[in-house]
Amino acid sequence: MKIETFALERWMTTYELTARYDITESGIAPMTVAEVIGLAPADEREELLARVLGTRLGYSEAPGSHTLRSLLAETYEETGPEHVLVTTGAIEANFLAFNVLLEPGDHVVAVAPAYQQLHSVPRAIGCDVSLWRLRPEDGFRYDLDELERLLTPRTRMIVVNTPHNPTGTVLSDDELRRIYRLAEERGAWLLCDEAYRWLDVPGGEPLAQPVRNLGPRAISVGTFSKPFGLPGLRTGWLAAPADVIAACWAMRDYVSLSPGGLNDLLASVALVHRDQVIARNRGIVAANLAAADAWFNEHADVVSWQPPRGGLLAMVRYALDLESRDLADRLASQYGVMLAPGSAFGYEGYLRLGVGAVPETFAGGLARTAECLADLRAGRATPAGSLTAAGA
Repeated sequence: MKIETFALERWMTTYELTARYDITESGIAPMTVAEVIGLAPADEREELLARVLGTRLGYSEAPGSHTLRSLLAETYEETGPEHVLVTTGAIEANFLAFNVLLEPGDHVVAVAPAYQQLHSVPRAIGCDVSLWRLRPEDGFRYDLDELERLLTPRTRMIVVNTPHNPTGTVLSDDELRRIYRLAEERGAWLLCDEAYRWLDVPGGEPLAQPVRNLGPRAISVGTFSKPFGLPGLRTGWLAAPADVIAACWAMRDYVSLSPGGLNDLLASVALVHRDQVIARNRGIVAANLAAADAWFNEHADVVSWQPPRGGLLAMVRYALDLESRDLADRLASQYGVMLAPGSAFGYEGYLRLGVGAVPETFAGGLARTAECLADLRAGRATPAGSLTAAGA
């Protein structure tokens, strides 16, 4: 398989270990192992710590432990552990599903922009990919009539993502049901990247149910990275009909073979106590949304945004005659702030903002961004790429 360069990941790796203020990160602030253990009741923590320390670092159950698969299955309707495959992040789950269910020449409709994998991998397989675009002039909303126009008799799969990366828009239950009917009528699959499940906006509308609940042609992909703040576990999953799970498991024998046992154990703890994790997340997001509202009001002459309706991400529009890659490089190299360039998503003149960082980091990043914008407007800027203030 020949596959195109993952543009956003290449940009992120340039700065993510050196920039002090990462406010473009797509997940919630990461938890520590101690914090995960601290989710358990006080009288259970010592035993849990002993289990963690006593975990053999050998090969684990290839499809994921029965415990974790059962816990995940309980979050869907009419789903058992045989309908769940634990994977190395959502990225592996998507990769396996695409390679098992798609053939060269199949037609795929995928939302765009999106996590690049969602259209790059089907293209690499040899599929004809039509992009279902979310446009700024439409408020980044899904146009289901446009989706219907993109479908053909050859459509084998519809790929959606809700809440959406990078705009924070969402699909409602009714909209997802309509999309599922469109897929089912054509004998196609509906695959939904639900990386932001459980990340509803405080005070906002509840998120739609997972598509796995809609019928046998629907596949849900999930992860512990973004909604649980556990990206270092590299643990995701696929919820689908049992025969699809079996085929994906067989292909995974050639990719990662099995998930890590220690990762599986910690993920199980977080899932059991997800109400505490959700409460933690809402506190972080609420604080950052309040800070962002004040910041955008203060700097309304140069920046604007549409707050996320779900998840953690939004696009920031700026009123400067500067390409987004140049501005993003300047922010990261000179001001220590990571804001991904909109050009990576096809939105020139925008930057991607994430509201999941530690509130102190988020506020600091916004303050440094304001300094950068002021310097640019006053003509005080130095060439992009100068490493004068990345750690300041």
